[in-house]
Amino acid sequence: MKVRHAWGKSEKIELKMTAMIDIVFLLLIFFIMTFQIVAPEGDFNVHVPIVAKEARDTDMPPRCIPPIKIRLTATETGHLAGIHMGGRNLGRNFKALNMELRQIVGDGTGASYLSDVEVEIDSDYALRYEYVMDAISAVSG
Repeated sequence: MKVRHAWGKSEKIELKMTAMIDIVFLLLIFFIMTFQIVAPEGDFNVHVPIVAKEARDTDMPPRCIPPIKIRLTATETGHLAGIHMGGRNLGRNFKALNMELRQIVGDGTGASYLSDVEVEIDSDYALRYEYVMDAISAVSG
C-alpha cells in the first residue's frame, strides 16, 4: 500500500501479517482448549423391551405391557388442573397416581419396581415445569 503526501513523496507501508496470524492461532487454540461439551439435559427417551412382572418372576413366556399414558392438564395460569390416566381422572394428587401405577405393575420395594414399564406423560403446553417433574417423581417411585 502506498501513501502519497501532498508534496509528492510516496512511502510504502507494510503490514506485519506474521504477528496477526500468531494472535489468530493463539485465540483459536485458547477457544478449542476451553470448550466444554455438555450433555443435553432432561432427555428421558429410553426405549427398552417391556415384560410383565409375572414373566420376570417365573418361567412364563413374556407378555408385553402397553405403554401407560398419563395426561396432565393445566389451567390458564399454568397450574395443574388434573391428572388423567387411562381415561380416569385422578384429581390433582400425585400420590394417587403412584398408587394406581403400583396396582397396574405390581408392588415392589424401592424405585426399581417401575423400571421395566414405559410411561408416556402428555402435558398441556402452558403447564408449569414443576408439575411435570412431580409426575416423573410419582412415576419413578
